[in-house]
Amino acid sequence: MSTDLREIQKPLKEKYRNDPGSSKITLGAKASETGTPIACSVDMAGHVYEAEAHAGAGGTGNTACSGDLLLGALAACAQITCQMVATAMKVPTESIEVVAEGDFDVAGTLGISKEAPVGFENIRLRLQIQAPEATADQIEALHEKTEQYCVIAQTLAKPPNLETEWVREGE
Repeated sequence: MSTDLREIQKPLKEKYRNDPGSSKITLGAKASETGTPIACSVDMAGHVYEAEAHAGAGGTGNTACSGDLLLGALAACAQITCQMVATAMKVPTESIEVVAEGDFDVAGTLGISKEAPVGFENIRLRLQIQAPEATADQIEALHEKTEQYCVIAQTLAKPPNLETEWVREGE
């Protein structure tokens, strides 16, 4: 079954052109305790997922850690963006697979080394595309547009302002 992406997006694009403010949205996620200090539940878009500390920081290794969730968001965004761009540009692809990997030093997170940073030091994103009928120019344009429109990749490349608020309940 073929999806007509242009037909799906047409009324959305018209709405956003006619009412520019309507294109701004807010996404959210909520994490809550699960009874152990190494795990939590995360509610995203009405679906609850379990997450825990990485095994290198005391987790069991049986559930995704927050780093896995970040890399998963990057891989998913790049995958969907590339698929949508290929469809919109009519680039003939047979398959698109995305792999995201990141390196971090647990010594920073555990506070045992002031030299080790907290967070990913390197993130690699590999898009594996089978498109034997596509031209080199089509693949180059697909590459350029996928990177341009991938929300998570752009967010990581140009980090937004991060505001943190602490609310002490019960006072």
